[in-house]
Amino acid sequence: MSIQKKRFVFILLLVVLILLVPFLAMQLSSEVNWSANDFIVAGVLLTGAGFLVDFVLRKIKNKNYRIAAVIAVVLLLLMVWAELAVGIFGTPFAGS
Repeated sequence: MSIQKKRFVFILLLVVLILLVPFLAMQLSSEVNWSANDFIVAGVLLTGAGFLVDFVLRKIKNKNYRIAAVIAVVLLLLMVWAELAVGIFGTPFAGS
């Protein structure tokens, strides 16, 4: 298996493992109530962020720039996730 395929599989497995958390929480508690659309959107966001982090790690050679770019990707992911979840910025994406 090539290194690119291994990275691809690793990213997808990591996304599945992260999405298992709310799925299992839904089985144990009525407090978590995700629809299929929630899982799809979260999967797309996590997969996109994973591939973007992989791209950054492969293309940026300077260690400081690499760290800054990965932090920027993670912060962007968290901001979009928070906006979609609770609408902290009041954009139309959150239904505000």
